Amino acid sequence: MALRDLLPAAPLRLPRYTVQRDLPVPMADGVTLLADRYVPVGVRRPPPTILVRTPYGRRGPASVLNGLPFVPFGFQLVVQSARGTFGSGGEFDPLGSERDDGVATVEWLRKQPWFGGTFATYGASYLGYSAWALAAEAAPELKAMAMQITASSFRDAAYVGGSFALESTLSWTDLTSRQQQPLGMLTAPLLSRRRALRAARSGRPLAELDMLTGGAPMRFYQDLLANHEPGGDYWNTRDFSASVGGIEAPVTFLGGWFDIFLPWELKDYLALRAAGRRPYLTVGPWWHTDARHGLVSFRESLAWFRAHLRGDPSGLREHPVRLYVVGAREWRDYDDWPPPGMRQERWHLHAGGGLGEDGPQDHEPSTYRFDPARPTPALGGPTLLGSSKPVDNRPLETRDDVLVFSSPVLKDDLDVIGPVYADLFVRSSREHTDFVVRLLDVSPDGTSRNVCEGGLRINPDRPLADKPVGTEGVRRVAIDLWPTAHRFRRGHRVRVHVASGAYPKVAANPGTGEPLLTARTMVAADQELFHDPDHPSAVLLPIVEASPKKTVPDPESDVE
Repeated sequence: MALRDLLPAAPLRLPRYTVQRDLPVPMADGVTLLADRYVPVGVRRPPPTILVRTPYGRRGPASVLNGLPFVPFGFQLVVQSARGTFGSGGEFDPLGSERDDGVATVEWLRKQPWFGGTFATYGASYLGYSAWALAAEAAPELKAMAMQITASSFRDAAYVGGSFALESTLSWTDLTSRQQQPLGMLTAPLLSRRRALRAARSGRPLAELDMLTGGAPMRFYQDLLANHEPGGDYWNTRDFSASVGGIEAPVTFLGGWFDIFLPWELKDYLALRAAGRRPYLTVGPWWHTDARHGLVSFRESLAWFRAHLRGDPSGLREHPVRLYVVGAREWRDYDDWPPPGMRQERWHLHAGGGLGEDGPQDHEPSTYRFDPARPTPALGGPTLLGSSKPVDNRPLETRDDVLVFSSPVLKDDLDVIGPVYADLFVRSSREHTDFVVRLLDVSPDGTSRNVCEGGLRINPDRPLADKPVGTEGVRRVAIDLWPTAHRFRRGHRVRVHVASGAYPKVAANPGTGEPLLTARTMVAADQELFHDPDHPSAVLLPIVEASPKKTVPDPESDVE
């Protein structure tokens, strides 16, 4: 199946519709938000409604991303600007107002004479988060949800494994602070990441980087620094993951293997499966701002809305899960995620840089020093803005703060499809430190491309997934890497990096335990990675060998 086969079979219809601009929508606190309503021409009775709530504007190029192409196919579209954006009243408090404002919008929608009694939600990224925020209180009229590159909670994406996601949060805050300026929607997506990276390289404390990026304090960025710890009112009112399993409306997901929100999108899928639902899931070789997933999303969402709003399931595929296997250059259909028949293999890290299925060896630990004043950089990997296409990581492998473990040359293809974990036995000279693990594919010419990665912040006051082993300060840490679907081809090698930084993807751990908002001092950490029989450090790879329901080559979609 080529990428073109996922696109509409016929050209999109001409956009014949009428539009009502600036509809006032009252909120519970008296603030008025503005919405536009698009209606296909020639309809005699109110068609099903698609509701989109967005902070990125209602018109111009944004209207296409907001769902305008659905209208000629017999749906009316209501697009509302989030509080404090593009004419809507109040102050934009990212993530903070979406539940209350979304519920009030649904109440308003129910009272409109043109509302036909059913609606769906649609949207990528923040738009999808806004849809999750209102979903638990939208029944029975909510009949379908189409969610792309998004999740019901952004908290864990802001603090990946407990470490602050500096690049993405700083660039997004700058983008939203500039987007309403003249030409802001055109220039901010192009320049905000560049500004954020320039600020991150300055070496200044985290609390000052918003000033360096945008020239003024940025509320959302400062809020994230101040609310780093889990729990509390700030995140409790912004996390809707606990309600996902109770959503009865059918949901279809679209994600990317290199998308910043993929792990939490898959958690939402699993929550629905655990509740007995049958959501659909498509994951392709895409990153967050990758334009290639736009038309795929449109086609799959259109089929979903036709099935659940108009009673026409003819466009739905037979199997609910469709995955693109990078390296194999093919799409595969499965009945569930993780794929049925998947098994976990434990690939041990060996002294001297070896990696394989053979058991741990009796050797001294591998060591390195992490200096937060000279943090280990990240090459590639998921980010919010810009490309997350896999890149050659060989420059990292020459550093003395990165441990490299490589398998022998593979004699056969190895399909790794599912969740990936690392199980490490480590010791640090600092109580507060980070560990980062990266899985890579090494081609015969030596190119070492990143496949997936993950990290964990060690905090003795708030253990996440680590525990002491024995009495000599050794800890066993469990690290979740990004899920993947990747073929390591015959003649390639599997490689693993272990480090303590991925800057500026995540902020460097200063080693002191100081709060992010006030941290100034930096202390180096001496790290030990154990890989003996009593401390068998390994990566756990999900191996799939069973024949999938459907395998169709697609040479157009791969990222290589």
